[in-house]
This record gives sequence, C-alpha cells and structure tokens, in this order.
Amino acid sequence: MIPRIMIAGTHSGVGKTSVTLGLIAALKRRGLRVQTFKVGPDFLDPSYHTVASGRPAYNLDSWMSNQEYVTRLFSRVSVDADVSIIEGVMGLFDGAYPDSIAGSSAEIALWLNSPVILVADVYGMAGSIAALVKGFATFYEGVHIDGVIANACGSRRHAELVGRSLEYSGVSRLVGAIEKDGLPALSSRHLGLVTANAKNLSPLFLDAMAGAVERQVSLDDILRIADSAGLFSLGNNQGINPSHGKTIRIGVARDDAFHFYYQDLFDELTKRGCTMIPFSPLVEAKLPAGIDALYIGGGYPEEYAEILAVNEAMKEDIRKFARSGRPVYAECGGLMYLSEGIETRDNISYPMVGLVPARTRMLDRIKSLGYVEVALREDSLWGEKGDLLRGHEFHYSELLVTPVGKEGWRSIYDMTYRRTNEVYQEGFQKGNILASYIHLHLASRPASLEAFLALCRKYR
Repeated sequence: MIPRIMIAGTHSGVGKTSVTLGLIAALKRRGLRVQTFKVGPDFLDPSYHTVASGRPAYNLDSWMSNQEYVTRLFSRVSVDADVSIIEGVMGLFDGAYPDSIAGSSAEIALWLNSPVILVADVYGMAGSIAALVKGFATFYEGVHIDGVIANACGSRRHAELVGRSLEYSGVSRLVGAIEKDGLPALSSRHLGLVTANAKNLSPLFLDAMAGAVERQVSLDDILRIADSAGLFSLGNNQGINPSHGKTIRIGVARDDAFHFYYQDLFDELTKRGCTMIPFSPLVEAKLPAGIDALYIGGGYPEEYAEILAVNEAMKEDIRKFARSGRPVYAECGGLMYLSEGIETRDNISYPMVGLVPARTRMLDRIKSLGYVEVALREDSLWGEKGDLLRGHEFHYSELLVTPVGKEGWRSIYDMTYRRTNEVYQEGFQKGNILASYIHLHLASRPASLEAFLALCRKYR
C-alpha cells in the first residue's frame, strides 16, 4: 500500500514537469518524504526530481524493461517514502506504438495500479474540457483519471467554468487550476531541460515553485488521491545472491560534462558487489586508483570540449587504462570523448582521447531520437553473440567516418530502430573497449550484468 500518483498530460509541453516539481517542493515543505519517478528513458527530468526531492529519481520504462522489473523497482525505492510521484512522458497514451499502450505512461499506471492526475492546457476551452477528459478516462479499462489540473487558465472565472464542466460531466474533478504563466519558468536546451543542479534549481526557485502550486492546487486532494491507490502485483520478486568475492571497483565519469546515467544500474551493480568510484575528466588528472573497469556515460562533452581537450593528463591515463585490457564502456557523450576529437557548432575542433579512430561533429538539429533493439553479433562486455538488449538514442552529433576496419575495430551491434524496423550496424568494439551512441537499459538485464562482472574479474 504505497501512496502514489501519476502526473500525466494530454500531450507534450502541457506543463507536467513544472507541475511535478511544484508538487514535490510543496509536499516536501510539508515535511513529507517524496520519492520520484519518470516514465521513459529521459535523463533530464529525473535530475530535476532529484534536486527537488533530495532523493535519487528513477526511470520507469516499460519498453526497455518489463512489468516485473518496473514493479520491483518501484516498490523497492518507495518503501520508506510517504508518497511517490510518477511524472509521465508525452501524452498519457503516447507510447512505442500507435495502436497499443505499450511503452506509455498509461501502461506504467496500469502496472502500478496508480491513480492519474491529468494535466490539461485549457486555453480557449471551458465546457470542452469535459469531453476531452471523458475520452482519456474511458479510453482504456483500468487507467483511472482521478483528478484534473487545468493549466493556462485565463482567470479565476475561467477556472470556475472548467471545474463546473467537469463536475457536471461526472468523469473526474478539478484538483488544481494554474493561471497562464502561473509557475516559474524552467530553462531549456535541445529537446527538453538543461540538467538540474543547485544553480538552476536553487532553494529559492523551489520555494517559489512550492508557493505557486500551494496557491493553485489542492494538496489535500492530491494526497487523498495518492492514499486511495490500491494494491499491485510484484510478480516473481526474487532477490540477488550477494557477491562473496573481492569488491569490483568501477570508475564512473561524473561531472558537468558526463552525468547521463540510470540510478538503478548503479543500484543493481552495487547489489552484486561493485563500488562506483566517481571521477571528473574535467578537473582531475588521473583515474581513481585500483579500478577494475571504466564507464563514461552521456552528457554534454561538446559544451566543455575545450576543457576536456587541454586535460592531457587524464586523456593519457584513460589511454593507459585501455591498454591494460580491463573493460572500458562509453555511451553517447562517452563515445564522443573517446573519439579523436569533437567539432563544435562553431566549426572548432578539439582533440579528445583518441581511442576510437573517428571524429565527431555537432549538428544544428537532432541526429537520432528513439528506441532501439540490439542483437549482439559477437561476444561483448554485455553478453554473448545473439543476446538481445534494448535502449534508446538521443544525440545531436554524428561520427564523420566509421571506425570499423581501422586498427582492429569492429561493429558488434545489429541495431533495429523500433519505429522503422531498419537495421544498422553500431556498437564499436576493440578488445575490451566498447563505445556506442546507444544508451542501453542494463539494470533490467541480469545476464548482461553478470557477463560484464565476469570480465571485470577476469582482467582485474
């Protein structure tokens, strides 16, 4: 019996993130412990949740993982919270396929038996809100719209009309009415927000968010709805046998340039006897001592390309580590950093580590966005030939040439785009170095984690 709600939207850009942050801040100001989740593969919204709640945020993705994993993860990290808030992705029923709820916020709400608060932009409508909400409320059996937050209200009178329309229709009820520009604005970059930190999400900003939500949303109604959530199935909730061997130490690049990671991956590795050792390619000269593997995730290396380029000591230490044969894994921004160099949007090239024999270039528009499935063409850090993995791509850069065939580099991924079913070769491997644009969801793949840890033990 975990008190919980999902903040979903009628469509993207309706204000889900701002409403969610305001609710987190307002409930925390009441002294509640708030656990947060984000539907989908996004790295940015969870960074805001983490700062606002003071607790790590987690992604719930029904396409990259599965129902048993999602329910286990949710119950595990919510157990000591007073209330859990799940922020949806896009519109409530927007998912991996147009004819299914697979991969959607609705599917997560169904799996977790979670009440849904629907955020709707009501600009230019009054009575029509009831028809809109009725459609959402009756579209899929088991998905319950227990409250509506009307965003972009023109006036108090407008909010009253929206509330009366919902009351008359009987499909749901108004639990909040937010005036147009009634919440403090969040900064944007690329497709979404900038990564949150204490500078752009200060206590002062969060206090303003909390106050704005308290004035315009009924927190008591929100909590009553959260408390009404029923039971859900955990499936086969089997534990993990603890590791009895020597602790595996994994160096993780973590600073302003590299910070796109799924918290549950670190949780799962820790359960298996690993210790994550953070380091900064921006400001440190050497890798952490005694590490058994290296993980460089995504982020914004292009924004810090000049600083990364001049830190020759760190680049040389990474090259030395790679020559030792121990596992090195790089995703997206990590691939860019391990390449020969990054060409920024202003056509300036900065030399990088140089392990991957190719250069990368930033573009003015997005290069790739979407879910992908990976079939391993040969054994790798994450499994054996033929194993299937899932993940997603999101990047504005591209490789100028393929590294395949140069200096022993091979492509080991048959990558299928979920939307088009087109197959491409990706995943660039040489020895125990693997670099890719794909953000794999590895926490839900126990066999992949065990394969990686076996390599760590073999080459330590």
